[in-house]
Amino acid sequence: MKYELIDHTADFGIRVFGRNLETLYENAACALFDLITDISRLDRNHTLHLTIEGEDKVDLMFNWLRELLYLWNGREILVAEASVHVVSETCLQTDIRYDRYEKGRHEIRNEIKAVTYHQLHVKKNSTGWVGEIIFDA
Repeated sequence: MKYELIDHTADFGIRVFGRNLETLYENAACALFDLITDISRLDRNHTLHLTIEGEDKVDLMFNWLRELLYLWNGREILVAEASVHVVSETCLQTDIRYDRYEKGRHEIRNEIKAVTYHQLHVKKNSTGWVGEIIFDA
């Protein structure tokens, strides 16, 4: 399982998993857009390269998801998948494959307003990495 919903009043909370940092950040992107729409129905006709920076892994996760949410809210881009090529404590480089939103073709399941720092964490565990993120809905 790439992610699971966690209980949180009035907002969406997710716990995301990855065997390494690359897959953790990829799965976080997948989880965000899986909450927004049915990503299995998205075309992957467009590609965009992104470089994201942060002060540490937690800030990097925040900035990563905030940038992806901006692509949806600001540019009507629905991310189908992310391929993280390089990740460090403070930077990630990725290519995303996406579909442009078309009313009538794409069902929007949930509106997500923002990524929050509330209870946000990124930690290594015995099976890889885990992150918890709360979205303002």
